[in-house]
Amino acid sequence: MSVHKQMAAGRWFEMTLMEQLANVGCDVSLTISWKKKEDLELSQQALARALELLDLTIADPKYKNTGTLKELVTIREALVDYFTGANEYGSSDSLWENYFYRFNYAAALQQGK
Repeated sequence: MSVHKQMAAGRWFEMTLMEQLANVGCDVSLTISWKKKEDLELSQQALARALELLDLTIADPKYKNTGTLKELVTIREALVDYFTGANEYGSSDSLWENYFYRFNYAAALQQGK
């Protein structure tokens, strides 16, 4: 069962890329926060939500056959590598926080906040 039922029902595809990745970034931020607090269960749950939203973004028809789709798939691979793998890409908490912060900022600008 999807954690993000309403999003999976189609609302997600109405969002801009900035909004989608800002939402992914919120769960990535929670993943990092819970990891720092050494609560691995909550960290893994937040990562699962982030990956679910990223998978919805990857499935968004507007990115089919685009460079954006390739980047989204690479982001997913690097997130999994960092949080559950050998960190072959050399990621860090601050790298992911900075990466997703930009989308949060851009989404806020789009909404005029």
